[in-house]
Amino acid sequence: MSRIQLFQRLSMVTLSLVFTFASQAEIIKQQEDREPEAATGVIHKQAVISKDFMIAAANPYASRAGFNILKKGGSAIDAAIAVQLVLTLVEPQSSGIGGGAFILHWDKKEKLLTTFDGRETAPKAATAELFLDESGKAISWIKAVVGGRSVGVPGVLSALKKAHQQYGKLAWSALFIEAIELAEQGFIVSPRLEKLVTMQFNPGISQLPEIKNYFFPNNIAIKAGDRLKNKKLAAVYRSIAKEGLKPFYHGWIAERIVDAVQNSSIAPGKLTLQDMANYQPKQRPAVCGAYRVYNVCGMAPPSSGGVAIIQLLAQLERYDLAKESLNSLTAVHLFTQSSRLAFADRERYIADNDFVNVPVEGLISPDYLAERSKLINIDKDMGKAQAGFPQGALTQADDLAYELPSTSHISIIDKQGNAISMTTSVEMAFGSAVMVEGFILNNQLTDFSLAPKVNGQWVANRLEPLKRPRSSMAPTMVFNEDNSLKLVIGSPGGSRIINYVAQAIVGVIDWQLDPQTAINLPKVTNRNKVTTLEKGTNMVLLKPALEAKGHKVIVRDLNSGLHAIEVTEQGLTGGADPRREGVVLGL
Repeated sequence: MSRIQLFQRLSMVTLSLVFTFASQAEIIKQQEDREPEAATGVIHKQAVISKDFMIAAANPYASRAGFNILKKGGSAIDAAIAVQLVLTLVEPQSSGIGGGAFILHWDKKEKLLTTFDGRETAPKAATAELFLDESGKAISWIKAVVGGRSVGVPGVLSALKKAHQQYGKLAWSALFIEAIELAEQGFIVSPRLEKLVTMQFNPGISQLPEIKNYFFPNNIAIKAGDRLKNKKLAAVYRSIAKEGLKPFYHGWIAERIVDAVQNSSIAPGKLTLQDMANYQPKQRPAVCGAYRVYNVCGMAPPSSGGVAIIQLLAQLERYDLAKESLNSLTAVHLFTQSSRLAFADRERYIADNDFVNVPVEGLISPDYLAERSKLINIDKDMGKAQAGFPQGALTQADDLAYELPSTSHISIIDKQGNAISMTTSVEMAFGSAVMVEGFILNNQLTDFSLAPKVNGQWVANRLEPLKRPRSSMAPTMVFNEDNSLKLVIGSPGGSRIINYVAQAIVGVIDWQLDPQTAINLPKVTNRNKVTTLEKGTNMVLLKPALEAKGHKVIVRDLNSGLHAIEVTEQGLTGGADPRREGVVLGL
C-alpha cells in the first residue's frame, strides 16, 4: 500500500474511534504517512458519516482535540475553542491566538443564527499613511508584512470567550487540557509545516530571532517527523485557562505582545496596552440570501465573503446548472463570469461597516443581482467587470489590498445539532513573523489597502485608527426551506476563499454531491482578473475552449482547504480537503 493510500484509509471512517483512544504513536504514524500537499487534485478522500456529532478541522491533532470535547458532551463552541488552541501549536503558519476569526453559531433549539466578529483592529495610533514611503507611495506588500507595523489587536480569543459565555457547556479551563499537554510533550511536525518553513515564503521567519530560534533550532530547519515542543505556549495556556482573558488583554501576556510589536527589530509597530485592553468582539447580524430553494448565510462586513458568495450564487440562479455535467465548459464559464461581477463590487464597496457606509442590502438585493446577472454573456468572457451601483452606494475607489491564503477553517455539529462555522487566520504564512511566548502575531493590517487613495479618491478599505480590515474569510451555513440546517462550510485561501466555498455549494445543491465529492472537485477561480484552473486536474482540459471564449487562462496549484458537514436524513456527512492535512471525525 502506498503512503497516499494509507493516509486516505486513515482519514476515513475508522478515525472516529481510532482517534478517540489514539496513542501518541498512532498520531505520529498518521502524520508520517501524510504526503506533502504538492499532489494537488490527485488524492481523493472519502466522505465520513456520523449519526451523532462531527468535526472537520485542518490538522489531525486539532480534529482529535475537538472530537474528544464533543465526546465528553461539550458544545460546538467548546470544541471550536479546543481546536483553535491546538491549531495555534500545530498549524502556526495559518492561524492562532495571535490572530482573528469570524464565527457563525447555529442554535438548533432556538432556530437562531449568531455571528461573532473577532477580526483584528488597527491600533489607535495607526493612520492611513502607515504603509506609505517618504514620497507618499505605498511600499511593497512583502515589505509591509514583516515586523510589528503590520500587527493588529488579536481578536480570536475574545470572540471565542464571548461565544463560550453564551453557548459553552464545559468549563473554560477544561478546553485547554489537551493543548497544554501537547505543547509540553511535543507534536510531530507534518510534511506541510516542514515545507512552508523550508520555503521561507515569509522571509521574517529567518530574520526575527524569536521565531527563527523556534523553527530553525541550531540554524537547522525543523523536519517532518521531528517532535516540536512549545513550553512557552503551554505557560500562556495555563494562565488563560486559570484567569480567563485578563492576562492576554490586560496582564503579562498583553505586555509581552506590546513590547514585541513596539520593539521589533524590523518595522516597529503602534500597538499599545490600551489597544489591547480596549478590544471588543462584536456580534453582528448574519448576511443571508436565497439560492434556489435554500438560504445561504455568512458574515457581514468587514468580511466580504458573505456578500460575495450570495452575489455569485444569485447571479447564477437563472441558469439550470443541474443540467450541466460536473465542471462542464458552460458551468465553468458562467461561474467565472458571476465571480467577476461579485469581485468588482467587493473591491469597490466592502470594508468595516462601522467606518464606511457599506450598501449591504443593495448589494444582495434580488433586483440588483438580476440586473447584474444580465451582464453575463454565455458565449464570451466579459473581461474586467466594473462595480455596479447598488442602492445606498457612495462613490469610492477600488481597493489595492492583497490577501494570502494562510488561514484555517473549522466546521462542527454537536450532539444537540448546534453548529459552528469558523474561519480563523494570522493572514500571511506565519503572520508578521513576530513571535511572542510561543505564538505568532498576525499581519492583518496589510489587509487594508496600502494606498488610502486612488486617483485622489478615498478607498473604502483604507486604514483608520481602530478600524477592522476587510477580509475574504467566508464561514457559511446553508439552510433548507423550513429553516433547518443543511450545510456548514468554509475554507482558507485568501481572496480565493469566495470561489472555493461557492463552487462547493454549487456542487452540493445543483449537482447533488456529498460534501467530500464537492470538495474534491477540480478548482476554478476568477477574481475579476484571469481564469485560473487547478494544475494536475482534468479542469486543465478546458483551457483551449475557455481561451476560445476570450478568457485569459493560467494553470496553477489552487490550495483550498475546505471543510464541510451536511445534515441529511441519514445523519451527518463530512468532508475535508485532500489538498491539505485536515480530517473529519464523527461518532
